[in-house]
Amino acid sequence: MTRLLKSPFVSALLGGLIVGGVFLVSGVAGRGHTETIFTQSPVANEAAVDPTSGLTSHDIYTRNAPGVVFIRAKLLEQIASPFNLFHARESDTSTGTGFVVDRRGDIITNYHVIDGADRSKGVSVEFENALIRTANVVAVDPNDDLAVLRSDMHGVPPIRPLTLGDSTSVRVGDPTLTIGNPYGIDRTLTSGIVSALQHQIQAADGRSINNVIQTDQPVSAGNSGAPLLDANGRVIGINSQLATGGDQASQRVSFAIPIDTADSVLSLVDKQAALKVAYLGVTAPTDSKKEHGLAVVGAVAAGSPAATAGLRRGDTIQRIDTTPVDSIAEVLAIVSTRSPGQPVSLQIRRGRHHATLSVTLGSSTEAADQK
Repeated sequence: MTRLLKSPFVSALLGGLIVGGVFLVSGVAGRGHTETIFTQSPVANEAAVDPTSGLTSHDIYTRNAPGVVFIRAKLLEQIASPFNLFHARESDTSTGTGFVVDRRGDIITNYHVIDGADRSKGVSVEFENALIRTANVVAVDPNDDLAVLRSDMHGVPPIRPLTLGDSTSVRVGDPTLTIGNPYGIDRTLTSGIVSALQHQIQAADGRSINNVIQTDQPVSAGNSGAPLLDANGRVIGINSQLATGGDQASQRVSFAIPIDTADSVLSLVDKQAALKVAYLGVTAPTDSKKEHGLAVVGAVAAGSPAATAGLRRGDTIQRIDTTPVDSIAEVLAIVSTRSPGQPVSLQIRRGRHHATLSVTLGSSTEAADQK
């Protein structure tokens, strides 16, 4: 039975996930060091996690760790979200975890990791051996807190994509493993069990995410988007949130979005021939020196979302939604954090008059066309 978590017990929702268990393994990559964050009775150890497969936790780690990446997103806009309470999100950078799902460099992570970041060039991913590459955001599903990045794979050694499992076959009591980047520590392996199924949690926009997997693994910032693995090393979920009623690890409950839920966002990637970015349709004045400190519209493209909304040449954009802007470059930067089809509110000044325009952003297939 689906339950909505609304209780005094739930004092925080966290988007910086999973670390736990008693063993922490580092060594496939080398950005940092290994340290114990929490200690808890192990469920998986060096005996076979699944006796039928003969795989140990170390076997699974060795096979999957190269496909787990550390994500940094340069924020152009601060987003009010319940994830920001404990999520590894500083004034201008958000960090998290993701994992490679195919050989062209597509990576799944949580949407809240890249929310507020430049969709076309503001995200970087770090592979093993501190190899850093830029990544574009090619598909998002805010309702299910999921995003897909596509990394530049030039010079990256061949990586075996993680195998996607079947979250419908998950049972309470099944052992789980997670490989993530808690506190920026490289590819840490942790363990736990599935403690409940078919829960319902809330996404950042307040909508419900259904059929999430609850585990007993403690959590730490930096592991949002980390893969939740079954006893065969297959991905059964994407770690997303935490509910806690106190400071003790034993009081913490973590939630993972079922991997089957990611099918819809992955299908968007499969059907997409080119990167699609949000498009407004405005340019800055040719002589911008005369308008220093103001987001004055120099031109509005015919038929563009801006034109449809009634924006005119000479208008001054003062805010996008609740964010103040002081240049058209800043306007376009904020537009780059949004999705095609997403509505935004423009507060403008036209002469002595003020107005608010509602704009539904369009779609462009090239970042350079985002004007």
